Amino acid sequence: MLEGFFQLTTALGLIGLVVVWQGDSLFQMFTTNHEQKAKLKEHMRATLKSAVTLLVLGPLYTVAGSLMGLPLAECVDLAPW
Repeated sequence: MLEGFFQLTTALGLIGLVVVWQGDSLFQMFTTNHEQKAKLKEHMRATLKSAVTLLVLGPLYTVAGSLMGLPLAECVDLAPW
């Protein structure tokens, strides 16, 4: 049950990040002010960092947690493959 919860929240987080990325891209097309475009690019970079964190930490926790003998790592498999 715990594994399903973590997989669901990870999937929802990634879907949310895609929606935010696409929304920022859409707003960027209609923005004429250079300052607003710079803020949108910065927000898109933060979104990309969040996505990388989600995709790297899940499998890393599964592997490193099982090597370190953490009890939660055995029941949580966040690796998407």
